Amino acid sequence: MSEINIQYAIEGILFASGEPVKASKLAAVLDRNIDEIREAVKILKYNYDTQQRGVMIIDIDEGYQICSRPIYHPYIQEILGEQRRQALSNAAMEALTIVAYKQPVTRGQIEFIRGVNSDGAINRLLDKDLIEEVGRLDAPGRPILYGTTVNFLRCFGLNTTKDLPEIDFSDLISEYEQYEIDTGEKEEINNNEQETQVDT
Repeated sequence: MSEINIQYAIEGILFASGEPVKASKLAAVLDRNIDEIREAVKILKYNYDTQQRGVMIIDIDEGYQICSRPIYHPYIQEILGEQRRQALSNAAMEALTIVAYKQPVTRGQIEFIRGVNSDGAINRLLDKDLIEEVGRLDAPGRPILYGTTVNFLRCFGLNTTKDLPEIDFSDLISEYEQYEIDTGEKEEINNNEQETQVDT
């Protein structure tokens, strides 16, 4: 398969998928190595960007996705008859920030940091597919653990959560860690994370 056909094949796969496709999967399907895939995507990105095409390719979750270019969103929304997206409330943004930086995290931990009931904020984030259930804590009541979704990465233009800007949580760390110790959640979450690493 020639280099130009690799580009077009990637373009077709990403367009048809509508979801992020990992670079490793593209490499396996097209029988090429990761570096060749990255180079082909780099060329596609360059062509899209220099020509200000209606679509662009973004890096997300160790892969790629085709999406519309932001400057054309008003026209796309007008044609599709979509209403302007409603912004997240301050409460939802606070809860989302905690999940993003502390995941996996329980509802109790979110509420401890915020200092208020967070049922509404968490439900809204679940409805918008910004967070999801990622397991249950092996503690009394087996509380649900929450983490961010691929849609969260897409909405905030991130490749992985490692791209999040640094936030100073130092004022909360000592109180938060004491809360985890008191509830037995610190040890259990660490155990869950270790089990996940072993499984993968």
